[in-house]
Amino acid sequence: MNRRDFLQLAGGAMAAGLLPGATYAADAQDKKKVRITLPSAGSAGSAWRPLVERYKLDQDLGIALDWVTADPGKMQVQLSAGSLDVGVFGSVGLATLANRGSDIVLFGPALNNHGRWIVKGDSPYKSPKDLIGKRIATTAETSETYQQARIAASLTGLDLKKDVKVIFGSPTANLALFERGDVDGIITLEPTATRLVGRGAREIARVADIWKEATGQKDDPFLVGLAASKGWYEQNQATAAKLATLFERIGATIAQHPDSLKPIAAELGLKADETQAIELLPQRLAPTYATKWDASVFATIDKQVETAVKLGLLDAVPSRKLYVKA
Repeated sequence: MNRRDFLQLAGGAMAAGLLPGATYAADAQDKKKVRITLPSAGSAGSAWRPLVERYKLDQDLGIALDWVTADPGKMQVQLSAGSLDVGVFGSVGLATLANRGSDIVLFGPALNNHGRWIVKGDSPYKSPKDLIGKRIATTAETSETYQQARIAASLTGLDLKKDVKVIFGSPTANLALFERGDVDGIITLEPTATRLVGRGAREIARVADIWKEATGQKDDPFLVGLAASKGWYEQNQATAAKLATLFERIGATIAQHPDSLKPIAAELGLKADETQAIELLPQRLAPTYATKWDASVFATIDKQVETAVKLGLLDAVPSRKLYVKA
């Protein structure tokens, strides 16, 4: 059975409420154990574990996933120390580390860019350029959320460093600033953006759409991918390929059946009474989950890095490629 056939089978099984069968599943004791990052509730990546377990998407792969809730700020240390086998990194963050000598490589898909520009429901602003000279809040200046938003905006002539007054803070602090009206807008990821829209806020732009309009690319751009130290990857290339396949399956399953996100709303950090936001999950979050790892993704990563150098976010393009084909 090839990958395409499996994805079709998985989709059909989900529609029927069944689990995809596997005729060559490995015995539990024979499975390769992988310690892999799990973003905390409130992050789009928190959907990975419940979807894999609910639909047995790893059933035929011969791997046992040990999900580890990992602090993004400590992920490099965890990978280097061996307490984590596989994490996730974005292009600019990894390029920064590569320029400092890190050997971490990207080897599979994870999430497409799902950054959103959000304003109050009664705000007069209709586009990011309307916020020139205004105050917005977003995550840390070194975060992939901000860096990729700045890269995409720069392609349209908007420089977030110079044209907008940006306040950097934790997601919780930014949300408080936004809801109090202390900032005119917020750049945030899903599912926080959907929670805000469900409460009456208004979305004025997707970072992915800004990127696509500026570059002519059809697909939502890369945000983060599966990553591991070069040593782990070289010693576990077969396992890495299986993980890449698994995350392609996650993305394809959600693309075919976006309503699969509703039953795991709690794992995504939504409360049961956030009914409007839960109803919006399928249409808003489905494009977040990457479905491929190929030359088009690599080209996007390269362009993101090249643009980051032009903006001064990076000193130089790394001397090595950040990615490998698993």
